[in-house]
Amino acid sequence: MSQGRRKAEKPVTALSLAGTAISYLALCVTVLAALALVIVPLLTGSQTYSVLTSSMAPKYAPGTFLVVKPVPFEELRVGDIITYQIESGKDTVITHRITGIGASQDGEVLFTTKGDNNSVEDELPVREVQVRGKLFYAVPYVGFVANSLGNSDRGEIAQWGAVALMGYGVVTLVRGALAQKRRSSSDSETGGQTPDAGVPAPVAGPTDPAGLGAQDPVEHDDPVLTECDCDAHEHLPRTRRHARAHATV
Repeated sequence: MSQGRRKAEKPVTALSLAGTAISYLALCVTVLAALALVIVPLLTGSQTYSVLTSSMAPKYAPGTFLVVKPVPFEELRVGDIITYQIESGKDTVITHRITGIGASQDGEVLFTTKGDNNSVEDELPVREVQVRGKLFYAVPYVGFVANSLGNSDRGEIAQWGAVALMGYGVVTLVRGALAQKRRSSSDSETGGQTPDAGVPAPVAGPTDPAGLGAQDPVEHDDPVLTECDCDAHEHLPRTRRHARAHATV
């Protein structure tokens, strides 16, 4: 009966290792991008903006992607970076740092703000109704991509982008798990070794059911009969002495 012969597994090369490393790196970047740009802002109720001017450079240069989280107005302190409407009720906003806290004549709390790259403070104080939130975190350069998408459909595009990124991550994880499972199954079947195709298996002879090979019936370990001393065995019957002497001839 013929048996199938398993092919030896291909050795792992530096190129395959590099490809695997690049795939996992791309997966990590994809997952982090989806979390930072879409998932976290959605879960925290934050708003996203893109820096257009150099007033907060160099740390927050043009093209920086800002995630601004709503916080209670009374929790804001000097040094916090806030995003606020230039005019109350208008969509245009600006992101600057709080440099001072004061109050109007009627007791309303007002913020004095300034851009880190500006030499003077902003002309008008900031009221509570203008504040949109406090800077949560920022991602450099991503704002250029957001600006290219425009403001009208940015939210919907971001959501679909997150779905695509997470889907890619899931597919990559599943493919990696399946490949690892196949390698584990192959190792378990071969005992971690590749069968040696160059050494033939022993063939059992027809008189050797145990598979040890046929042996010459002359080559055995039984004692060899020798010619007996007939005079020393006179007490044996003649027929028995004759048979024993005949066996040794």
